[in-house]
This record gives sequence, structure tokens and C-alpha cells, in this order.
Amino acid sequence: MTRMVPDSIATAQLSRFLGAIFFFHGSEYALAVAFHGRSNVSLGSLLVSKEYVVAMACSLMEYLIEYSLFPELKNHWWFCNFGLLMVLLGEVIRKTAIITAGRSFTHNIRIYYEDEHELVTRGIYRFMRHPSYCGFFIWATGTQVMLSNPICIIAFMAVTWKFFSKRIPYEEFFLKQFFGNEYAQYAQKVPSGIPFLK
Repeated sequence: MTRMVPDSIATAQLSRFLGAIFFFHGSEYALAVAFHGRSNVSLGSLLVSKEYVVAMACSLMEYLIEYSLFPELKNHWWFCNFGLLMVLLGEVIRKTAIITAGRSFTHNIRIYYEDEHELVTRGIYRFMRHPSYCGFFIWATGTQVMLSNPICIIAFMAVTWKFFSKRIPYEEFFLKQFFGNEYAQYAQKVPSGIPFLK
């Protein structure tokens, strides 16, 4: 006999998921405004793209289908709590990176050097070159662990890894142009922060 997921558990899981999404995007925008001023920040700093909306819609669809057909998948509260811890850890890593970098942090890759742009190697950047990407990778995966979505856990990990595997070399090309040998030495000593990306 299949053990049903109480509606209260489903409500809690979905509430956590939606809360994580709203907090992540709202705080990204608020920090961008705090460091760069409202007139210099677009709605792009909310980090909501068409692809992102599709991904989150797919995760909700997986949750609802599995909740209806295989409710026992959603009944492992310890697994959901582990996902919540991942979400919180990802937020802490990412927001620490943004606050440490301050005005040097932008949501768009800089392709022109600006006077306030500095190479940040202090704080969390001593341990990884791209802590904001690491934080997002953990956060995105954690949202799906929180929902106990086995398909989307794998899909989110694969898609975000592939995205960063292209974005990091592109960004680092410009960082080497801006900071030369200083960045090359830093990159040699400090890992990227994304698994299996040097």
C-alpha cells in the first residue's frame, strides 16, 4: 500500500521552494541597487530569463506529477531538509561573494575595464575564483533536492555545470586582459569553485 504525502508536507515543500526563489531574486536585485544605484541597475539583475522560467516550471511539473503518481518519493523529510541546507549554503556563499566584491561585482560580464574594477582575491575569493557561481550551483541543485525531484536534480546540475563551463572561460579571458599576470597567477593557485572546472 502506497503511503500518501500529507497535504501539510506538500504545502511546506512548495512554500520553501517559492520562498527560496523569491528571496534569491529579490536579494540579487537589492544588492545590485545597493552597490551600483537604482539608475544603473536594470530588471536583468533579477536574473529571470525565459530559460530559467521554463526550468522552474518543469521542476514544479515534475513535483506535481510525482506527488500524484508516486507520493512516496516526496515523503522523505530528511532529504527535503538537506535540500533546504543546500539552498541556505548556496545563498550564503553567493551573497558573501557579492558583498566582498562590492562594486566590482556585476551580473553581466565586463568586457571593458573600468576604474572601479579591481581584482578581488580577499575573503571568500581566497578559496575559489568564482564563489558566486559556486553558490548558485549549490542553490539551484538544492531547490530540487528540497522538492525531492530526482529528474530535475540531475538536469539542474547538468545544465548549470554546462552553463558555467562556457561562461567561466569567457569571463576569464577578459580578466586576463584586465589584470594580466596577476590574474594568471591567482587562477593557477585558486580553484574555480565549480566541480571539475579548472
